[in-house]
Formats: sequence, C-alpha cells, structure tokens
Amino acid sequence: MVSVVHSVAAQSDLTHSLQTLCDGLSPSEKEKLRRAAEFAQSVYADRILGSGEGVWQHALGMALILVGLKLDAESRIAALLFAVPTYDEQGIAQVDERFGAAVAHLVGGVSRLNSLRPVARGFVAYSLENKDRDPIELRAQIEILRKMLLAMVEDIRVVLLRLASRTQTLRYYATVRDDLRVQVAHETLDLYSPLANRLGVWELKWELEDLSFRFIHPDLYKKIADHLDQTRVEREQFITEAVASLTRELATVGIKDAEIYGRPKHIYSIWNKMRKKGVEFAEVYDVRALRVIVDDVKDCYTALGIVHNMWSPIPKEFDDYISQPKDNDYRSLHTAVYCPDGRSLEVQIRTREMHKNSELGVAAHWRYKEGKKKSSDGSYDDKIAWLRQLLTWKDEVTDSSTWVKHYKDAAFDEMIYVMTPQGRVVDLPRGSTPVDFAYRVHTDLGHRCRGAKVNGVMVSLNTPLETGQQVEIIVTKQGGPSRDWLNSLLGYLNTQRARAKVRLWFSSRALEQTLADGRTIVNRELQRLGATGTKIDELATKLGFAKSDDLFIAVARTELNLRQLQTAVRGSDAQEADRPAKAAPVRKRKTSDTSEKGILIVGVDKLLTQLADCCKPAPPDPIIGFVTRGKGVSIHRASCSNLANMVAMHPERVIETGWGSHTEGVFAVDIVVDAHDRQGLLRDVSEVMTREKMNVVAVSTLSKQGMAHMNFTAEIDNLGQLTRTLAQLQEVSGVIDARRA
Repeated sequence: MVSVVHSVAAQSDLTHSLQTLCDGLSPSEKEKLRRAAEFAQSVYADRILGSGEGVWQHALGMALILVGLKLDAESRIAALLFAVPTYDEQGIAQVDERFGAAVAHLVGGVSRLNSLRPVARGFVAYSLENKDRDPIELRAQIEILRKMLLAMVEDIRVVLLRLASRTQTLRYYATVRDDLRVQVAHETLDLYSPLANRLGVWELKWELEDLSFRFIHPDLYKKIADHLDQTRVEREQFITEAVASLTRELATVGIKDAEIYGRPKHIYSIWNKMRKKGVEFAEVYDVRALRVIVDDVKDCYTALGIVHNMWSPIPKEFDDYISQPKDNDYRSLHTAVYCPDGRSLEVQIRTREMHKNSELGVAAHWRYKEGKKKSSDGSYDDKIAWLRQLLTWKDEVTDSSTWVKHYKDAAFDEMIYVMTPQGRVVDLPRGSTPVDFAYRVHTDLGHRCRGAKVNGVMVSLNTPLETGQQVEIIVTKQGGPSRDWLNSLLGYLNTQRARAKVRLWFSSRALEQTLADGRTIVNRELQRLGATGTKIDELATKLGFAKSDDLFIAVARTELNLRQLQTAVRGSDAQEADRPAKAAPVRKRKTSDTSEKGILIVGVDKLLTQLADCCKPAPPDPIIGFVTRGKGVSIHRASCSNLANMVAMHPERVIETGWGSHTEGVFAVDIVVDAHDRQGLLRDVSEVMTREKMNVVAVSTLSKQGMAHMNFTAEIDNLGQLTRTLAQLQEVSGVIDARRA
C-alpha cells in the first residue's frame, strides 16, 4: 500500500514543498529538481488551466502526490514540467536539453495522454445521455478507453502521472464550486479510479472515488459522512478493543503471529454496498471490519471458529472462498457477526500468501471489485499483475535504472486504439490499416472505402495505424472492395475479420452470377421444351427445392442435370416415353441405367438419382442408394458416416445400387492437403492437379502458426486419376499429408 502526501496543505509553503519533493533523492537529483521548479515557474507564470486552477499549483500538487508514491526523481521532475509543451512549441526539446531524454520522454507521454481528454469527456457525455440504452456497449467502450490510456504510453509511470494529475484536479474542485466538476467526476469513476485499482494505488483509488461521489451525489455523501463522523471515536475504540480481544483468543490456541488490523471503509464503498443490497447505513455489515492474516490454511479455519465463538454469526453472511475460490482465484474467508452492542462486524481471514496474491493481482482482485469475468486471454491480466507487483517491489529495488527498465518492459503493445471522428474508440491488432478500421466500424463502410484521412491528412489505404490517431474513411456511394486488398504482399488488410468480409463479398457476387446463369439455362430449356408457361416455384418444389433460386443454382452448378429437369417438366408422360419398348412386363431383378453417370438401381426402372455432396462417390467406390423425399435416390459411398446415420433412422429407405458397365462424365471429389506454409505452396499444388488434367472447381486455404490446411474440390474421370494425383502431391516440398476427404 502507498501513502500519499496531501498536496493542498503542503503547497502553502514553497520552501517546505521543495524539501518534501526532494525526500529520498541524491544531492544531484535535488539540484536538478530545484532547477526544474524554477524553469516550470518561469514558463507557467500566471497561466490558468481549464479547471480554473493555476498551472504551477497543479504541477506542484502532482509532484507531491508522486512523492507519496515514492516515485523517482525523473517522475517528480516530469510532473513539474507536464504542461511545458502546451505553452512552448519547442517545449519537449527544451526539456530534453535541460533535464535529459528520460524526463522529456515522460513529459511527451503525458502530452499524448492529454489528447485523450476530449475523447473521454465526449464519451462520458454520450454515456450519460444513453445510460439506459445499451449498457453492454457502454461498458465495452469504457474498457477500451482504459486500455487505450495504458496503450498510449511506453512507460507506465506516465499513467501514474496522469492519475496524480486527476487526483490533484479533484482536490482543487473540492475547494471551489464549478459546473464542470460533475462531468469530471463521472469520467473519473469510469476511467481513472478503476486504473488506480488495477495498478494497486489504493490511496489514490479511494480518494478519487470519494471525491467523485461527493461531487455527483453531495447529499448522499454528506449523509454517509455524518453517520461516520457520529460514530468515528466509538468505532475506532471498538476496533482497538476487538483487535486486542481477538489477539488474546488466538494466542490461547497457539496462533501468536497473527496480523490483525481494522480495515477502513470509504464513503463511496459504503454507498455501493447500500445500493447493491438495497439496505440502509445501519445494515451495512462491513462499516466496522477486521482483517486477520495468519500463517497457513489450518489457522484460517481455527481463527474462524474463534471469531464465531466470540461473536454471533449473521446468517447467510459467511463465504468460504478458500475451499471454493472465486473465478479469478481470489481466496479468503469472509464472515459477518453481531457484537454485544448489537452492531455488525465484518471479518476477513486469509493466509499471508493469499493476502499477497489478492494485493498484487495474482488473484486479479480488481476483477472482483469491478464485477468482471476471467479473460479468455490472460496476457492482459498478466501485465496488470506485473505492474501491480512493481508498485510493491519498488522499495526493494536499490538500482533505480533496473526499476525503470521493469516499467518499460511492461508496455502494452499487442493492440492499438484509434478514434472515429465522432470520438468512438476502436481497438485493433497492431499493424492494422485504414481498411481494417473501416471493416471494424461497419461492414458497409469497409466495402465502400476508397480513401482515408489520419489526423486530417490523406494517407494510402495500406498505411499502418498507431494508437491515439483519429481516422476518417472516405467512401463512395456504391461499389465494393478491390481484389487487391486480398493480396497479402500489398498490405491492405491485416485482420482476419476484414479478410473474411472481403472474401464473403466476392463470394456473394459469384453467387449472384451463378444464380443468373442458372436462370438463363432453365429458361432456355423451358423454351426448347415448349413449356414456357411452367410455374418455376412449383417446378422447384417438385424437384425438392425450397425456392426457385435454389433450383437455378443447382442447375448452374450441374448438381441437377438437364435430363432430370426435363423429366420433371414432362411429368408422367415423359417417364412413359422414356421407358424401353421391349422391357419385360415383370422381372424379379431388373436394373435400369437411370443416370448420366451410369448408376444402376436394382429393382427399379427409371428413377431420379443424384450423387451425395457429403462423400462425393466416384467409380469404382462401393455405393449405396438412399431414397430421399422429393429428390429421388441419393447415392453415397458405402463408408459415408452421414449415410450410416440415415440408415440407422430409416433402414427401409436403403436401396441396392451399383455402377453400370460404363460410366460417363466427371465426378467431384474433395482433396485435403496439410503442409508447412511457405511462399509458392498453393502454386506448386495447383501445378500437380493441372498436369493430371483435373478441373478444380473450389478451393479454400487456412494458414495458422506456420501450417497450411487446404481443401480442393476437383473433377476426375476415375479413381486412378485421383490416386496418381495424391501420390504426386505427397512429393511436393513441405506437404505433410494429401488425402481424399
């Protein structure tokens, strides 16, 4: 835990303030800090911030807060100089020249974070107006804003400088009345106090929350504060006596090293508990609270028994988070008891290891406080935990350069955060381009994207974006994406999400063309048959399709051949006309070649057949027929798993089937290739199929972690052609396996 110097009182005496600022510094660092104070005063003069506070007074207050956090000389100097770039165009260069690159880097980071202010305030205004509309979206945007704040800095000390600045602003607002302070308070509760909580800066967190609550709900704040003031002396005396009594009782059972102390409850926390549980102040069980820290788990339960023996347990107010930890791995015993005076007392009992985990973030205690669920990706949580540990370890690190290196190593660099012209923050993977941004905002915006402005300047569409930039997309009224965007060498798209949307657009256009081709074929065939008056929807239903578009697509893809279409159009007359003139009137076993593929259906003369898409049979595969509803007989490979499931449900619909004495046409097969991904792999695989005169009608590829998984649908004459192709694919460099699906 950290202690914070109260800057308002300390500012009254500049000499005393400078002495406080130099606490723990070397003589050279003290001299450097003194020069920084003189330089800052000369630049700021009598300038005033938007809040009404003097710039110098604000800078001095920030620096004093950082003394309480025990930050290094560079951080304190950067706090004094935080606004120099605002009033001097060459400010960063001057800071670099006078006080070194490290201080200039921190001052520059604070300046970049200040660019987030209008975004945050604009969003707070939006959230207040729409707080009942879409709370999930609002919470998501708040979370993105928090991450954006962290991502905009390379040195986490910049975030601590920003927290100190916000704390000082709220302290100033506590001394004056200003209409802006309510909006600033909302922004603080949404953005800054959760960050202070996550980083373990508890004193700042509590002060930020209490002051914000005071500005937003002054009457409630005063009411709770009055309750606390009325009982403060009594409460402190009770805690002292309770600690002494519990210490004696634990010692009698051999627990002599227990650490017991009162756990203060802050006004905002008390109000939160009253609001969530719908109770009055007197019913908040943890206004008076103790924390007991012991050596091992056995002692936890022993201490719990003693607490319940000393005081009366309150029903339904006991939680065992040791045997059943929270989702975030938080472990502790929580109980509430009635004391002899009739008032309640909350007691938390845990081991030192549990306490360390909950305080340092290993148990992600901030997620419990904020009501979050465990992240599927632990990397962000790990970095937060690491940063919180740094805040505790800094007193143990003797080499300041090592401590600074740890902070820089904790930079957040996996994501970038950019803004729309309306102030919405959009998170993207690092390396994303304006086209990725457009598709992230809205699919239609991506399709119609033709140009982009970054911070008001036109840029090419393959320009990598950076955190903090404002991106404006220039669109056309109609049109679609360019095929060049799918060329990875040109660098237009970095995210898989955007690539998938571009591919889907082209697939839908291809589907439209297929639909048009099928409609043309059907209409032409109806004209040839003299059946232009045929109702297409009825014809589609007769052939087993839900709608006419499905019929057109099936015809265009040759999934439904013209003979099947003719049979459906002609009806029973066509079937009779097609029957062989010399067919025997009755035969026990007869076969009929009912398909252009040469498939023989045993026991049936003329029957509609189709090759199943799930297993794509080809001669000489063993095949079995299955009678469908509305589509005739579906022909499957005997080993097809889908067929096995259908047979199990309807064994009566199985029909004996075989290939005829000759087969005509081509057969579709699926080929799967797994390989180590490399440049030119798809070209080499395609060349093998070209040599074997295979017609590839569909292909999909997936590349992940250096491995490529490719699926091809190709047309073959026979299985011998397929066997040769698979053997040659096995010889392609990098190919691990090539097989028929």
